[in-house]
Amino acid sequence: MMPVIPYGRQDINQEDIDAVVNVLLSDYLTQGPVVPAFEKAVADYCGAQHAVAVNSATSALHIACLALGVGNGDIVWTTPITFVASANCALYCGATVDFVDINPSTYNLSVERLEEKLIQAEKTGKLPKVVIPVHLCGQSCDMAGIHALSQKYGFRIIEDASHAIGGKYKGEPVGNCRYSDITIFSFHPVKIITTGEGGMAVTNDSALAKHLRLLRSHGISSTPEDMQPRPSQEIWNYQQLDLGFNYRMTDIHAALGLSQMQRLDEFVTKRHAIAKRYDQRLSDLPVVTPWQHPDGFSSYHLYVIRLKLDAINKTHRQVYEALRAAGILVNLHYIPVYRQPYYEKMGFNEGCCPEAERYYMEAISIPMYYGLIDVQQDRVMGELRNAIGI
Repeated sequence: MMPVIPYGRQDINQEDIDAVVNVLLSDYLTQGPVVPAFEKAVADYCGAQHAVAVNSATSALHIACLALGVGNGDIVWTTPITFVASANCALYCGATVDFVDINPSTYNLSVERLEEKLIQAEKTGKLPKVVIPVHLCGQSCDMAGIHALSQKYGFRIIEDASHAIGGKYKGEPVGNCRYSDITIFSFHPVKIITTGEGGMAVTNDSALAKHLRLLRSHGISSTPEDMQPRPSQEIWNYQQLDLGFNYRMTDIHAALGLSQMQRLDEFVTKRHAIAKRYDQRLSDLPVVTPWQHPDGFSSYHLYVIRLKLDAINKTHRQVYEALRAAGILVNLHYIPVYRQPYYEKMGFNEGCCPEAERYYMEAISIPMYYGLIDVQQDRVMGELRNAIGI
């Protein structure tokens, strides 16, 4: 039986292993010097002023919402074509969530649909407090367009760039927060770089960065200027100032991330080469390959094809299952969030975002990762031909 080919996987070299071992042999496994070094490396790469490392991108999304004041009675909008965390983060804060349909070419949140929805929301007094655009597959949303609408309608912006570290928008790094308040990255093993599990929030706002750091560590500060006066005879070496969480990243995880940052551009370059090879060799198949907006430079976390089902004598499910049966562990990114049973119980129904649902019925993520070699990619493409019946 042929070995399976996953849709994504990490690449760990000896330098990564040595970096982690060095931390294991040091005095600090957590809350040591490596986390701030990793934060600085990411901030410098992105051209952002501040970076706050946490134990997952989900945690980063949560505290980003809290830092922007999201709470009971507030409304947050995001795209339905994303992982559930992009919407759940608002629910954690007691807010309500709604969804904006996608652009049919990029599959990102549509600026046109966003504007239409904002016009209606203004009439009913239900404008969002925060909008969370998601850079699907590593390609940036139209952030200039979203930012322009934020200036008109008064919402804040969290970029969910979980897929997009190493990408660019208008020639500048994703994560510089030129068009947003906070940008979020993920370092899960299938992402561009990994810390095992981990995430990061970057921002140019020093007050937001300070609040994010407080929230990631129980709401506790040991900084004298932050602490409230107490009787001089009492020892107060820390104070809880807010209701925070244990969302810290360890030095062990940060060491892996800091080492991986040295190869970030190499990882993205290889992913572009894999994508180009797919583009060329799938051009004669009844599939739609990913379109790239000229304003963007994708990090190619994912390579999503859409099946031209009217030209294939197979269903979406049949093609998906045939590939997996052949050991090609394709995936689906994503089922529209509001179609999940939890969200349906809130009252969301099929038909909420028609373009997102059309995408869902045709999309398949085929293998895309740094270590994918030509012979494996050829096998993926051959099995795809077999599954389609060509």
